[in-house]
Amino acid sequence: MNQNGKDTVNLDHILVPKKVFLTKGVGRHKDYLQSFELALRDAGIEKCNLVTVSSIYPPGCKKISREEGLKQLKPGQITFVVMSRNCTNESNRLIASSVGVAIPAEEDKYGYLSEHHSFGQTDDKAGDYAEDLAATMLASTLGVEFDSDKAWDEREKQYKLSGKIIRTSNITQSAQGDKNGLWTTVVAAAVFII
Repeated sequence: MNQNGKDTVNLDHILVPKKVFLTKGVGRHKDYLQSFELALRDAGIEKCNLVTVSSIYPPGCKKISREEGLKQLKPGQITFVVMSRNCTNESNRLIASSVGVAIPAEEDKYGYLSEHHSFGQTDDKAGDYAEDLAATMLASTLGVEFDSDKAWDEREKQYKLSGKIIRTSNITQSAQGDKNGLWTTVVAAAVFII
């Protein structure tokens, strides 16, 4: 209670994730929703109540392995994720979902995560695009000069040479639509541990 006798909320504890892990999955089923559930199962996060959030990589957040992260999740847990998903029921249609990561060199600064979902892109192309998105958002926030017309490989070198971006990566899942017309869903996610 405050000095006026009213209940107050203690804001000393703010939900800032301490850890993050990356995961991906694919699911196929005759029902759209079930294919999504199977993709989440393949990713290992189906038991959680997922809340999608925007794309900030928290300062000082430690990236851990998928295996280590999955051990820390409990059934029914509210779990914050940056997630990309895509689906199709078109035979042989190539789909992809990717999450890109860009982490600044200074631990007290925040980084970026990006979601990208596409048709007709391989893992490499979709992953590079998502990674480029995250790195470009971080570079513009940090004031790193870059030429947006240059290819990702050239800009990646430029970003890292600036000394302000320490590492970039991505997690990507692609799949071809089922030949018999089942729904095919792909997911990629950055999963936060509070």
